[in-house]
Amino acid sequence: MVKKINVGLVGYKFMGKAHSNAYIKAPVFFKSAAVPVMKAICGRDEKGVREAAETYGWQSYETSWQKLVSRKDIDLIDISTPTNFHRDIAVAAAQEGKHILCEKPMALNLNETKEMLKTAENSGVKHMMGFNYRRLPAIVLARNLIKEGRLGKIYHFRAVYFQDWIIDPDFPLVWRLKKEIAGLGALGDMGAHIIDLARFLVGEFDSVMCTTETFIKERPEPAAVTGLTAKKGEGRGEVTVDDAAIFMARFRNGALGAFETTRFAAGHKNYECIEVNGEKGSISFNLERLNELQVFSREDEECTQGFKTILVTESSHPYIKAWWPPGHIIGWEHAMVHQVHDLIDSIARDTMPTPNFVDGAKCQEVLEALSKSAQQNRWINIP
Repeated sequence: MVKKINVGLVGYKFMGKAHSNAYIKAPVFFKSAAVPVMKAICGRDEKGVREAAETYGWQSYETSWQKLVSRKDIDLIDISTPTNFHRDIAVAAAQEGKHILCEKPMALNLNETKEMLKTAENSGVKHMMGFNYRRLPAIVLARNLIKEGRLGKIYHFRAVYFQDWIIDPDFPLVWRLKKEIAGLGALGDMGAHIIDLARFLVGEFDSVMCTTETFIKERPEPAAVTGLTAKKGEGRGEVTVDDAAIFMARFRNGALGAFETTRFAAGHKNYECIEVNGEKGSISFNLERLNELQVFSREDEECTQGFKTILVTESSHPYIKAWWPPGHIIGWEHAMVHQVHDLIDSIARDTMPTPNFVDGAKCQEVLEALSKSAQQNRWINIP
């Protein structure tokens, strides 16, 4: 008999929708040692969370995360809330013996991440961070090429993550623009992803230098918010996080890094691009063309050298065999499905999934160093 993992999801809007879809699709397309059971979804607005439960097929709903975490019929707590709830929910879940999936960034600060990690380790539960882009087949291919030495010694890692959804100065003051709720702005929200990809592909950070900017200092208070859409209310409030960040890094293996995140790049909706340059070649990836990896090799004959586009849809690539025939591309949501499959399989097989809270804490170390660098205008070493 296949083992069942009962899931309790906290959060029902954008990420709640994405995670719900992943729990639906993972057992349909992937064979695993266990299957997720969509036991309960949780949110503060009863009408909204009830509708989400009905729409996505959750068996029940709660309006209190404390009640959800304490339920005896829940094995796994999925935290898809604003950042300021992550620590409290994760610590309570670990103390109740629940496994945990937590969205990024891990917490508001490094102290909170350390508490989350320590509690999870002491409780012996499985824990995973929602760095879902690690599970795109093209990114896995990039990592394999680097690990196999196809690029040789790594010289450069560069990454940008651009969006434009708050470029209108009258866009309301949603929670992502408040330090006490989000912790950081573009630096934490989007920067966390490219920091994790840098660690995944190149290695650990050694030191960083950062500058940030908040272009719109005040915004209208929101009257209503739906996903990334908000309506203006009355009054104005202060934006207390960064709108954009640019930073440099040195890696412990000697490579140099250049990064940029902004929500003010007009025309870019979810433009995450990375490039790695080594002594033997380069690779380049664009999230908006996520089925492709650009590869350049200096070992090719000079007359045929050039970036080659690899369509990463062959069944020999990770995860692809579960989906469609070659050339039939996958989308953004599939990384979430892969994430759920790997987590459920790890729980069933009693192995620790990756990336986990260790990776979340290491990312938070870098984020905290970047914040300190921006404040003090100097290079900061990573512990």
